[in-house]
Amino acid sequence: MSEAEPKSFPQMRYTRPPTATDILLVRHGASAAVVEGQRFPMLDGQGNPGLAPNGKEQAELVGARLEREPIEAIYVSSMVRTHETAAPLASRVGMTPSVDPDLREVHLGDWEEGRLRKFSAEGHPIALQMHEQERWDVIPNAESSEDFTARTVGAIRRIADAHSDQMVAVFCHGGVIGAICAYAARSRPFAFGGADNGSVTQLVVDGDHWNVRRFNDSSHLYDTLSTSIDHMT
Repeated sequence: MSEAEPKSFPQMRYTRPPTATDILLVRHGASAAVVEGQRFPMLDGQGNPGLAPNGKEQAELVGARLEREPIEAIYVSSMVRTHETAAPLASRVGMTPSVDPDLREVHLGDWEEGRLRKFSAEGHPIALQMHEQERWDVIPNAESSEDFTARTVGAIRRIADAHSDQMVAVFCHGGVIGAICAYAARSRPFAFGGADNGSVTQLVVDGDHWNVRRFNDSSHLYDTLSTSIDHMT
């Protein structure tokens, strides 16, 4: 009688728990530039630019990347740049995105109408303070960091509750992605800042257990990991 083979235990790829929701957080494509002396589009007191030409190209690449995924629903914020970014995927898979206004970007108070971009580029002292303290509300009349996290996390909870054991695509904003990932990882507030336009971040939500599975996946946009080279595939 031959000796029994010992049991082996190979490494297994992570699988989503059956009660959990796979959420693909997609940052909108690059939006139109701020031009001094020209009117900046607004919606309910917040900047609402559409996509720049390269942002529209990024949106097409996002659609091509995600159409093969088993996505059951698409969500967008109330801002036009998320609608325009989601449009190619929605067209490819035949879905109509649902709008959740709580997915909108952080309200920048006195620094709306493109002023954040301008003042950040110029090295404004408050911009430097904002990054040092990792708080949006050092900007005059901006939304508090606590309120911003509460509303964006609340939106993700609602989406997860509605889509147990499913994958959904959520087209939103860089600040939103940063706040949600920081909440999930219990990290510094700005630790997940700087997600690329058109990038995909994967979050698995299982009740109170939130796992960041990937952050800033931009392999469908760029053929290099370098952030000093800005060319698309």
